[in-house]
Amino acid sequence: MMMGMLAYESHQGLWNSGYYSQLFGIGGVMITIAILMLSTGYFGGIGAPFAPYFWPHLGQVPKKRERKRPVRVYMDGCFDLMHYGHGNALRQAKLLGDQLVVGVVSDEEIVANKGPPVLSMEERLTLVSGLKWVDEVIPNAPYEITEEFMNTLFNKYSIDYIIHGDDPCLLPDGTDAYALAKKVGRYKQIKRTEGVSSTDIVGRILLTFKQKDAGAVDEKAGVKPNDELKSQLSHFLPTSRRIMQFSNGQAPSPGARVVYIDGTFDLFHAGHVEILRSARQLGDFLLVGIHDDQSIRDRRGYRPIMHLHERTLSVLACRYVDEVIIGAPWEVSKDMITTFNISLVVHGTVTEGNSAGEVDPYAVPKSMGIFKTITSPKSITSVSVATRIVDNHEAYKKRNLKKKASEDRYYAQKQFVSGD
Repeated sequence: MMMGMLAYESHQGLWNSGYYSQLFGIGGVMITIAILMLSTGYFGGIGAPFAPYFWPHLGQVPKKRERKRPVRVYMDGCFDLMHYGHGNALRQAKLLGDQLVVGVVSDEEIVANKGPPVLSMEERLTLVSGLKWVDEVIPNAPYEITEEFMNTLFNKYSIDYIIHGDDPCLLPDGTDAYALAKKVGRYKQIKRTEGVSSTDIVGRILLTFKQKDAGAVDEKAGVKPNDELKSQLSHFLPTSRRIMQFSNGQAPSPGARVVYIDGTFDLFHAGHVEILRSARQLGDFLLVGIHDDQSIRDRRGYRPIMHLHERTLSVLACRYVDEVIIGAPWEVSKDMITTFNISLVVHGTVTEGNSAGEVDPYAVPKSMGIFKTITSPKSITSVSVATRIVDNHEAYKKRNLKKKASEDRYYAQKQFVSGD
């Protein structure tokens, strides 16, 4: 009874009450001290290390906090004709873990399951590695998540979850490529980015170049080509939130060396990644100017395949880019150099779409001694990528018909999916 009452008394009442007088001798003092230590939470504080010597049965010693292993997630894909939809998928996947490992499907697997790829494995690896959300890349990944490959992911690469979009990924026999991952409870789903796909881009390229050739014939006949053709339109609906998700959101630090490079950046490819890497190495902050659709049309004679906001997201997704100017002026002016505190203006040796005899857009930075021509690491251009498709249009038309049927089914059955 007495001990029960002591347990509910405050330590101040303990010292002042009559109960203390009944606890005498060394044993009574020790018991009183122990009760005080328990009632004040002493074992949970600095006295905890000594608790085992007095009260080993209490189990009050806090365990040393172990460092949590980072959550590793895996997402795979063909990543052929890299676009902002790929970037957004990988951005969402990264949010589901701490480290993102990306598998790039082999050429042979793409041929077997989809049709001929446009870009080589090397080019696709460059594009994927160049994305700001990617931590590690696995080349020649299988199209299907087999049991053997799944165990490799779990054991060799320490993968916790396998990620894919809400659109179905079916094998030629109609089965789900991610069925095993779902079965073992290691699958997570993200939202598909609307308005773009590699299939859509291939279709745009085929129609654009067909109309370009038709336009040339019409011009010879004195007929003005139709500039607002349906093939030039995108289904993408740009929002400020999406641009913020892709942006670093940081200004250059005081005294930073700001490097500026501009261009079209249509059909964002490995050549773009490499020239941006080279430019970034020349300073502390890379500012990229992206020309608007009309300026490009005025110099090329046709609009870019990807419109301004699509091209903006592709550039922002690149790990070497710090900021962009959306709809940058064709000529680099003194005011622009001052406004953005540009230290160096660079341009690659591989260019496309410049009209002969036009005013030098870099005359001002050249006169200021802050212009530099850098060697383009790759000779690939947007036109050369498009030409690969045009030259093999029958094979890609067949591939597109197959994929379009699958996409049509997806959109017909589409329901709202929450996410980013």
